[in-house]
Amino acid sequence: MTINIGGVPEHFNFPFHYSIIEKAKSELGIELNWTDYPGGTGAMCTDLRAEEIDIAIVLTEGIIADISKGNKAKIVHWYVESPLVWGIHTSADSTINSEFDFANERYAISRHGSGSHLMAYVDADNRGLKISETDFVVIGNLNGAIQALTQHEADLFFWEKFTTKPYVDQGILKRVGECPTPWPCFAIAVNENLLNTNKDLINKFLELISRENASMKLIPNLVNMIATKYELKLEDTQIWLDAVKWKCDTSNIDLSLISNVISTLQKLNIVTADLKAEDVVWES
Repeated sequence: MTINIGGVPEHFNFPFHYSIIEKAKSELGIELNWTDYPGGTGAMCTDLRAEEIDIAIVLTEGIIADISKGNKAKIVHWYVESPLVWGIHTSADSTINSEFDFANERYAISRHGSGSHLMAYVDADNRGLKISETDFVVIGNLNGAIQALTQHEADLFFWEKFTTKPYVDQGILKRVGECPTPWPCFAIAVNENLLNTNKDLINKFLELISRENASMKLIPNLVNMIATKYELKLEDTQIWLDAVKWKCDTSNIDLSLISNVISTLQKLNIVTADLKAEDVVWES
């Protein structure tokens, strides 16, 4: 059986490329057709809706927002339980030098419904700032953001801080703040057609993911392998690896965590529907 799966081309997804894709085939008979999504969660949500992919490793807030707007996918499990730390970036020559300088800025976002879009709202609310849809500039991906910031077509950009750190180190971007997600950052979302027809197989696949995640940090030379694959500095990779927590068991999702995300998104008017955690999570 072939299953189309997508995720960002970032270090979080190393377990898939190291062992999960191979073992899904050898142990479960699943041919995982992996697609990298540099455009992030918004792009994956679009392709989940169109059934271009069956499974996506997506940001929690992004998939919940899209489910509230009619996406038929469900969250079946966490993939990463630790928060994602978003770096807040400007161009190197920007007059913005710290998070205390934010006022009336233009936000570069990969697309509407993406993490870079939603977390800008979360961060603004945390700071007591008001932003609206007119403050956003759609740039597609990280490369588009670098262009928009350096050409002063946008002022701020939210992206995972270790992915952008090479550009900060090179003096192309400047990190002026951070914004950690107040919930587990990556979820596994599956379209309903696959869930309805292959329940047992999905459960076995989730068990495989959890088992492989649990063994990741036991791999000799893991830091070097991740640093090499994703072109990160060794010391940065070690800091990230010490903090990341992949989901390592198949315990049920705590629905209160999902409810917290929903209530936050409703407060920010990102989710306007009457949505409950049970509407989002698959009951296996």
